[in-house]
Amino acid sequence: MASHSDLVERIRNLKKQKAALLLCHNYQRVEVQKVSDHVGDSLELCLAATKASDFEEIVFCGVDFMAESAAALNPGKRVLIPSRSASCEMAAMLRAEQVREAKKDHPDAAVVLYINSLAEAKAEADVLCTSANAAEIVSKVDADEVLFGPDRNLGIYVSGRVPEKTIIHLPSDGCCYVHKMIRPEHVLKARTDHPGAEVLVHPECDPDVVKLADFTVSTGGMVKRALDSSAKEFVIGTEATMAQTLAARFPRKRFYPILENALCRSMQETDLGKLALSLERDVFEVKVSRRVAEGVRRVTQRMLDLSG
Repeated sequence: MASHSDLVERIRNLKKQKAALLLCHNYQRVEVQKVSDHVGDSLELCLAATKASDFEEIVFCGVDFMAESAAALNPGKRVLIPSRSASCEMAAMLRAEQVREAKKDHPDAAVVLYINSLAEAKAEADVLCTSANAAEIVSKVDADEVLFGPDRNLGIYVSGRVPEKTIIHLPSDGCCYVHKMIRPEHVLKARTDHPGAEVLVHPECDPDVVKLADFTVSTGGMVKRALDSSAKEFVIGTEATMAQTLAARFPRKRFYPILENALCRSMQETDLGKLALSLERDVFEVKVSRRVAEGVRRVTQRMLDLSG
């Protein structure tokens, strides 16, 4: 079995040989983050994917919907995902047919889909959003009713900030199982264990958790808050790896996961061995149809236009 240092060197050499761009989500293992070209949240990686003109292939260390987006935004480039089983359970809760049926039932509604959606569903939307810009996007669409999915909690969060819009959840019970694990009692215990620490939670958490937080922000927002805040300690209410991500980036501050076992199985799939194999053997390639890719590009650009 190859050592850690051997795998790192192998990955770096393969990246150069193949002119490969490595994109990595904040929830990925820190060892994978360290060999990647860009580490960030969904919006940051989306933007990085659109600027991949100098690379011949993209390896997306994340989950399926992220790699699909990269493939749609980069026609003609090979897009790989190191683990075929790295799928987002929440994204899988919303299929294209469900969106089409909802549009028939609510013909005057705008369709705003979270970027954490499968490509086939994205292509049926009017515009995409991320957890960072969801409220802004919903406030700017020209409709009083908004079909919003797949995460119900994010929809509730948006509804509280854009009360003039009627949010119709699509589906009615879409959720991230990792964020559903975080309960109010975990916030209260964290405040007792770490008095004085800022509590940052993701808007995919339940509303009763969000109410107890100091700040409700995306993972990118957590990075920005850690940078801007004078606080030295933070409780991190999202997938537990994010605390490690922040600790690596801000070594002079302390970060505590609100729940240590709040781990995404799919995000944990990718390790250095799988990444090296993906680069070496060009596995596993992610493709989307031309029609779906055109739809994804359309709604992604619409999001970028609305959010500036």
